[in-house]
Parts: sequence; structure tokens; C-alpha cells
Amino acid sequence: MPLSPFSGILDVKRAAHLLRRATFGASKSEIDSFVGLSVSQAVGLLIRTDIPDPILPIDPATGTDWIQTPITGANSSDNDLQEFFKRWLIGNMLGRTVAQQDKLAFTAREKATFFLHTYFTTKQSKVNDSRALYYQNQLFRLFTLDKDDPLKDFKALTKKMAVDNAMLEFLDGNTNVAGNPNENYGREMFELYTIGRGLEGTLPPITDPGDYFNFTEEDVQAAARVLSGFQVDDSFSNLDPDTMLPRGVVRGGATASAHDNDPKQFSDRFANQIIQPDPLLLLGGNATEESALDEINQMTEMIFAQEETVRHLCRKLYRYYVYYEITQDIEDNIITEMTNSFITNGYKLQPLLEELFQSQHFYDAAAGADDDNFGGIIKSPLDLVLGTVSFFEMPVPDYETDTANFYDVTGNLLRQMSDLGMDFYEPFEVAGYAAYHQFPIYNRNWISTNYLTSRYDFIRQTMSAMNMMEPGEIGVDLLAFTQANFDNAIAQDARLLIMELAKYLLPVSDNLTFDTAADDNAEITAERLNYFLVAFLFSPQIDPDPEGSWTFRWNNPVDTEVVTRQLESLMNGMLQTPEYQLF
Repeated sequence: MPLSPFSGILDVKRAAHLLRRATFGASKSEIDSFVGLSVSQAVGLLIRTDIPDPILPIDPATGTDWIQTPITGANSSDNDLQEFFKRWLIGNMLGRTVAQQDKLAFTAREKATFFLHTYFTTKQSKVNDSRALYYQNQLFRLFTLDKDDPLKDFKALTKKMAVDNAMLEFLDGNTNVAGNPNENYGREMFELYTIGRGLEGTLPPITDPGDYFNFTEEDVQAAARVLSGFQVDDSFSNLDPDTMLPRGVVRGGATASAHDNDPKQFSDRFANQIIQPDPLLLLGGNATEESALDEINQMTEMIFAQEETVRHLCRKLYRYYVYYEITQDIEDNIITEMTNSFITNGYKLQPLLEELFQSQHFYDAAAGADDDNFGGIIKSPLDLVLGTVSFFEMPVPDYETDTANFYDVTGNLLRQMSDLGMDFYEPFEVAGYAAYHQFPIYNRNWISTNYLTSRYDFIRQTMSAMNMMEPGEIGVDLLAFTQANFDNAIAQDARLLIMELAKYLLPVSDNLTFDTAADDNAEITAERLNYFLVAFLFSPQIDPDPEGSWTFRWNNPVDTEVVTRQLESLMNGMLQTPEYQLF
């Protein structure tokens, strides 16, 4: 049976929760547009198949893309093009290259696309090719909204990743040949990309070095032989017929002579299955590209026949969108239901996301629930930076008409993420960014003393007055932001303004009060709200009647500099809190 649906309508808290988790952040007006919707209406707006593909990345040196046009001496170096690819990708995640009516659905697709990057990890420095990085990213994008395409499901994506140019380079598949197998991709295919070792924290110690519970060393060796014989196609001319995107090419031409054509024996974990070439696909008894691809198809089907393979994916999806800790109760109920749904829907990602985002569990709406996931995940540097830019609608140069400045801004955002501990497209481990996979601390990997200080520095910088921005930096005009987003009755009242901001900026904000004797049911203590109030009103100067002075200044905007500095103090007070680091 599917996950139990949430039957209510979205209030500000739940609308903001959905948009923080499903996208890279939303503005106040975008959150408001989801308030009052049922979850089915909201998800219908958010997960759509009619949104456009991103505009191709542009090389500022030529003013045109370098993906579909030949690279010449007029182009930037490929090292620069790799950086432009990443900056282009950040622009996509912000949704700044599409029409406003498509923005949230577009960024929801980008959030799912990034999930696939965290799942099938790639490292820029190892791949070292801008077009290989681009085509892999586009491959991920094709398989996020796959509901109506019979050729696109997660099994098919797994098969195609085995011969993806970027993956062949990253995990040395291009050196894996008959007689001298390279096991890197075969090992990670089992451990990271398919069946895994089981639910972390519940596994007994390994007593046999070659036994990994769900697979064995024998399976890794057999998989390496199945995967042998492919190399990177740096001409990007060998197109996959289903996706029309470039893929790797077999070594040895028509006879695929570098592919191991002998039978491959798997362990008892896979019922001792033997994978061997289809005689109808051979050429004079020799391997062909078709026979080698068919062996990969057979192996993938064999692995996905194990329920644990689907459970492994669902656990990663759950940690990415819902919560990092999977208790036995979550495993037995939520993960089981997600697994069943994924299999029932033909291994397609889109129906699973639609069901998850409409579930009672996602909104923690069950009576008496004690596993509240609002504010349960530490924002990644990516979510923190892009979410802040999105909420405050910070200005980003137009991509098509001002490409160089667009890249300056998005490049600066990447540098800020690096300062916060995330080297975008350069995860430290082959398993990817530690926050998405490393038991038991997961997202707590994002926080250290230095990184927390850098997070606060980021807030100080972006909340500074616009005239203090350096080239390539962006900030927010807080006076204009407040005037545009809050009614005067709220903006002039310091306490109402704080409580209204808290509803949108902080993941938990029910039953707020400034009265310390009446905050038993408040999700943020009155002490914390009064801290915000002091930060707001007692800086930059102390007034005999701080709240009355704020109301007067707001309604009589003679000294807008003071008003702006007070708003900056308020935002710094609210955004440099542990609560804002969570979502």
C-alpha cells in the first residue's frame, strides 16, 4: 500500500517545508502562492513534465555554447569551461534562466538531478572534461521526470551509467579490459549504486573479508568482467539510441575484442547466476557492442531482482529529502512502503517523489507524532547559500545578455560554498559528499567550528547594505525587501515583523510569543524571540522607547539609513542562529 497521504491544506509552515526540501529555496511570495493548496495541488505544480530543458552553457569567449558546436582555438580552455559548467548549473538551481511560472518546477527537477549526482558520484578533477560533465548531468535530468516514458526508469539509468563517459573516466572503466580487469566500477556498482551492504547501524561485523552481506568479492570480480571493454569516447559522437546523449564506446571495433566474452559466475547471493553473451548478438563468436551492453543489462536485472537494491535507493532518497536517521520503525514502515511503491511503479523516480511529497509522514501530520522532521536536517552549503539568495530574491545578472557577470556572481556563490565546506563537484570520497552517506553523523558533517563561523560570515556579507558589495557579490536591499513583502501594519510593529519573518525563515515557528511565562507550546522560546527583538531595536542606538521609535522611523522614512541598519541587525540576529541552519 502507498504511504498515507496528508489530507489537510498547506499553511505557511508546511508550504515552506515542501519548497525548502523539494527545491533549492523559494521567495516569500512563492511560499505564499502554495498556502491554501492541497498537497496534490502543490505537488502537481511542483513536479511537471512540461518544463523546458536548461539553456545550453555559454562560453563567454565566443558568446555561444561549446556543447553542440566544435571547440576551437577561439574557445576558453577546458579548465575554464568546466568552471563555467558549474556556474551554469548553479544558475539552473536558482531557476534564473526560465520564466517565473516555470521556476519552482524547474528547480524541483534540478534538486532531483543533484540527488542523482550525490548517488552516482562524479569528481570533476578526475573526469577533467567539461562536455563529459555536462552530458552526465543531462542524463540525470532526463531520468528525474520519467513517469510517462517507458524507456526511462532507474534500472535503465543504472545500465546507462555503466557506459557513461564521465563514469568510465571517474572509476577507471576505460582501463578495464579482458585479461586485466579493473574492479573499481564493479565494486562501487554493488556497494554504492545498487544493492549496498544493508541498513547502517544494524550490521554485524564482517568476519570474512570477502563477504559484504548482500554481495561478495566473487560478485565484484564477475561484475568487472561484465563491464570490461569500454572506453571514453572523447569525440562524443557515439550516441545512446534511447537518450540521444553520448556514451562510451567499445574497444576493438566491431568485435569488441577488449570485452571478456567468457561466462561470468556470480555468488549464492544471486542464486549462483551465470551471465554470458547472447549468441545472437555475437559476430563470428566474438563480442560486439550489442552483446557487451546486453551483459550489462542482464547483470542489472539480476541485481534489481533483489528487493534490497531498491531499499538501498529508497534509504538514500529518504535521507536526502526527509531525515538522516532511519530507525527500525522507519525501515519497517516508511522504507518498506517506498520500496513497494518504487517497484510497483516500474522503478520510476517521479511517482515515488510525488507520493513522498504528498505523504503524511513528510509533513509529520500524524496525531501525537514524536518524530518531527521539521528542522531535522542541517542545510548543506548549497541549500544554505541558494536558499538565502532565493528567499531574498537577490539580483543575479541575466544569463543570456550578461553572461560574464552571471558567471562572476555564480562563481562567487561557489566560492562561498567552498568556504562552508562543500567543494561543488569535488567530493572528497569516491562515495560522494560525506553528509549524504557517512554513518552515523551524515548531515552533521557540514558543521565544524570553522564552518559554522563561515556560515555566519556568509550571512553578515549578504545582509550588508548593497553599496558595500564587491564586484561579483550580491546582497539584498532589506528596506526594499521589507516594503515589498510585508503589509505596513506588520512592518511597523517590531514584534509582529519578527514573528512573521520567523514563519518563513525558520523551520519551526508555531505558537510564538514574547511572554516567557506563556511559551510552553511555542516552537521557539520567548527568550529567543526577545533576543531577536534586542538585536533589532537596540542597534545601532539605544532609544528610550525602542519599539515606538521603530514604528515612528518606519512610518516617517526620513533617515532610511538607520532603518536599513536596524533591519540588517534583525536579519543577522535571526539568520545567524542554529534554527536558520536547519530545514
